[in-house]
Amino acid sequence: MKHITTALGALALTTSLAHAGGVERSGQSIASIFEKGNFVELSFGRVKPSVSGTQQMNVSPSSRTGALSGDMAADYSQFGLAVKTNVNEKVDLGLIIDQPFGANVAYPLVLNTSGAYYAALSTATLKTTAVTGIVKYRASDNLSVYGGLRYETMSAEASIPFIAGYTAKSDTSSATGYLVGVAYEKPEIALRVALTYNSKIKHNFTVDETLSSPAALTAATTVNSPQSVNLEVQSGVAKDTLAFASVRWVNWSAFDISPNLYKVATSGKSLVSYDDDTITYTLGVGRKFSDNWAGSIALGYEKSTGGYASNLGPTDGRTSVTVGAAYTMDKVKISGGLSYIQIGDAQTTLTSTSAAGSFTSNHAVGAGMKIAYSF
Repeated sequence: MKHITTALGALALTTSLAHAGGVERSGQSIASIFEKGNFVELSFGRVKPSVSGTQQMNVSPSSRTGALSGDMAADYSQFGLAVKTNVNEKVDLGLIIDQPFGANVAYPLVLNTSGAYYAALSTATLKTTAVTGIVKYRASDNLSVYGGLRYETMSAEASIPFIAGYTAKSDTSSATGYLVGVAYEKPEIALRVALTYNSKIKHNFTVDETLSSPAALTAATTVNSPQSVNLEVQSGVAKDTLAFASVRWVNWSAFDISPNLYKVATSGKSLVSYDDDTITYTLGVGRKFSDNWAGSIALGYEKSTGGYASNLGPTDGRTSVTVGAAYTMDKVKISGGLSYIQIGDAQTTLTSTSAAGSFTSNHAVGAGMKIAYSF
């Protein structure tokens, strides 16, 4: 019974994180380290967001109140790999490859009687890949401690025509952070409580920037992927039925992308930054229907923080529902899940004092699949 969430709950955490706070993608779960025996798992996810808004102020004669942004959030895919092995009765080793953070922004050109939205044709991407090695030590039958190193790569580029034709492209930075955690388990009732701290990772980039007027700059820029804390809980609540929950805090208020030429063009503003940290909650239940089949449902919630959102991420908070199913055949387990995410309303700004765009009634759909083999 205790492996229901490994197949389904972790899948719910992955596919439902579309448009969570900041540029969240994977949720950095380390659930695979608790698998029994030796284990390998491949995962794939696809997220299709729909985020559009309406202009709230006159920017120019050809870009006025009522202009439509069109769907500015591009679809994206997620890939992952997890491997876990027993060294002995006390020590387990794990390897996790994921894409913890990312962004895909592409404002289309939409024309109506109010003209074109002020951010039309703006694009931005952020890509990360992380490789995490974990060592878990069983201090007793119920208590274990774990820790490891995370090697992360990050790159970004942007084109923002409404900021003096601004463009930027970074090189690919690689840097290292760490994680530490503690877990309490009571196998007879499938209870597990795991608390994990993920450190920030400091990336040093070289960024090529240009403006439409004769200006170009290549300079160093520092970006920290944020520190975070994950609390993951599961427990049997009835025969063949398991409840699971998670709370994830991410220090987004310390995340800032501020290339030098962009600050010059905007009088010191950040290309991407966030005023508040985020806390994301997930609560679900999984049930084993037979020796082969199990299913789950999970709800997710992230409170809106208010204020103005970035033009490159006009969302604020979310709610989600995820349904999943898993089929086990001998040593092979195949699981899949579908998530629907209601994206919180947000307003963007150009002046820091009044709304430039209003984004309401948006959503995303996510689908994920995992194939696992125990040996």
